[in-house]
Amino acid sequence: MKTQTEIKVLDRLKVINTGYDGGCGEIYFPAQREPMAVVWSFGGGWEHVSVSYRRRTPTWDEMCKVKDMFWNDEETVVQYHPKKSEYKNLHPYCLHLWRKCGEDFELPPREYV
Repeated sequence: MKTQTEIKVLDRLKVINTGYDGGCGEIYFPAQREPMAVVWSFGGGWEHVSVSYRRRTPTWDEMCKVKDMFWNDEETVVQYHPKKSEYKNLHPYCLHLWRKCGEDFELPPREYV
């Protein structure tokens, strides 16, 4: 994940608040009427970014842009789909990106992806 200093100066990000392990703000994408809410953190051994709109779920392209904003090109992040028994939904239009600190995810062979 990029450093807090790098994140604070991102072009499309309006930082609202920061703390010792992350922050929150709004992302402004061209042609969007409303900003995307964003929360980022890197505590507890995990890097995490959650994003949402008030009335719709972020698109795949928007999630790719968020990944590029908060992580470096050669870092892999994932969106989890947990077991139903462990599923928690606090906002109907919120999506999350995750990366375990200091570890690379095992990926399928390149030709499968």
